[in-house]
Amino acid sequence: MDLIIENKSFLVCGAASGFGRAIAEALIIEGAKVIVTARRKAELEKIASLAPDRVQIIVADLFKEEDQDNLLNQIDLNSLSGAVINAGGPPAKSFLETEMDDWDNAYSTLVRWKVRLTKKILPALIANNYGRLVFVESKSVKQPVENLVLSNAMRMAVVGMVKTLSQEVAHYGITMNIMAPGYHDTPAMQRIFEKKASIKKISIAEARKSIESEIAMGKMGDPKDFAQMALLLLSPSSNFINGQTISVEGGLIKGVFG
Repeated sequence: MDLIIENKSFLVCGAASGFGRAIAEALIIEGAKVIVTARRKAELEKIASLAPDRVQIIVADLFKEEDQDNLLNQIDLNSLSGAVINAGGPPAKSFLETEMDDWDNAYSTLVRWKVRLTKKILPALIANNYGRLVFVESKSVKQPVENLVLSNAMRMAVVGMVKTLSQEVAHYGITMNIMAPGYHDTPAMQRIFEKKASIKKISIAEARKSIESEIAMGKMGDPKDFAQMALLLLSPSSNFINGQTISVEGGLIKGVFG
């Protein structure tokens, strides 16, 4: 299937590892131009080595407004076809373990920066009457994850924002969708393994095995497979997919609307 994204330009946030990196590499394989951003320059350079002439590196902490502005000043928003809005998650805590500072930090790292960056990107997409925005969140927006109350709560705010905004900009040829990954073999899973091991007083390996047993397919997902869905949503082929929260979780979610 020709995704028609060769030489089109995409911004990928949180590209140093996990889902962001997998999506960036998949875009490169398809011949796209990719702007990769994250805090770890060395990891971004590894991605750029795959196609030096088509990858632009911008080191930034997107939780900080000045870093966002620096990013935006270095890219040509008018040539942007789409963006992947993605970053890591908050600490694994139960509600009773949280302090108010945890909630303030979770708002900043899970919601606020995404709202601001989206507002900065949208005018160019509207002017072009085209754009694809993909937000990488979590299966927790459909089925809460124990001891991840901050993620469970704050990611729902992003879903509400994206669903509402997708209705406002659809007539400009812009689609906005959310990907809700389940348990994949990424560095972000370590905090969940450690939390479960601590609570159950078991080893990290046993915690991982226990979590894998919850998945119908009996194994962690591969970020490279996850990236294939992102490619579709970033391509012109997703023209009639808008405002959706799409689960990629191997049968982990039990509800009929999962």
